[in-house]
Amino acid sequence: MADSSSRKSFSPPPGARPPAGSSAVHDGPPPSALLLALELRAFWEFGAVLPAWPVLARAPKGDGHAVMVFPGLSANDVSTLPLRSYVQSRGYSALGWEQGFNFGPRAGVLDQIRQKLVRTFESTGRKVSLIGWSLGGVYARELAKDLPHMVRGVITLGTPFGGSHRSTNAWRIYELASGRSIAREAENYDLPAAPPVPTTSIFSRSDGIVAWKGSIQAPSAHNPHTENIEVLASHVGLGLNPSAWWAVADRLAQAEGVWQPFKREQKGRLHGLLYPDPSRA
Repeated sequence: MADSSSRKSFSPPPGARPPAGSSAVHDGPPPSALLLALELRAFWEFGAVLPAWPVLARAPKGDGHAVMVFPGLSANDVSTLPLRSYVQSRGYSALGWEQGFNFGPRAGVLDQIRQKLVRTFESTGRKVSLIGWSLGGVYARELAKDLPHMVRGVITLGTPFGGSHRSTNAWRIYELASGRSIAREAENYDLPAAPPVPTTSIFSRSDGIVAWKGSIQAPSAHNPHTENIEVLASHVGLGLNPSAWWAVADRLAQAEGVWQPFKREQKGRLHGLLYPDPSRA
């Protein structure tokens, strides 16, 4: 088993520009002011959970393995409690990150989450699924690259791994909160590269914080088990959105070692409307 303490600590910035020669796919502007203003609809998205519950309760159930959930920038475990509660209801052991507010890779935080992954893997004897919301998804992806033998799969929600930091509306907040320069931190990492485990990126074209093209996982030669799932959501509401929850449950329920891409029309025409074709122009 790999000794996590001997590995170089990663310092993942949100949506930073990857090094030269990497697999970056987007260097466009951040979402418009209109999309940013529409982030207020997140309250409606969470309100839609109750009427959607009869459908959500029919999502596939899991096998009890552990699922770690990482919050977004300036958020803590309270923000992921609704999602973790839903994951728990589907038959998993849902865990928070237990590091307080996510103000970037502060001293000790990255080592602590790595150690928690190692402890969970060793205590359960099973691989752990990782879910990350926005910046939390960068942590999840990089942990899976460091310790792939401990990770069953990665699911990200609006995570800006595939483009320049300037394609988000949050990079200045990140630098203020963390006291770090994104440009300098990005030099050592290829954030767009997929982890060597099944990896799903859930994104929204109406995201008001992260330019949606920065959340697109490009085809990976070293890992064919990657995909993008589009939902209709705000960035702030991605972790509270019923469509995103169903997609999360569907992906978590796959048996270990058996992966199939998400079938957006598996439940008929309505299901196809809730999950637009991410490959469209």
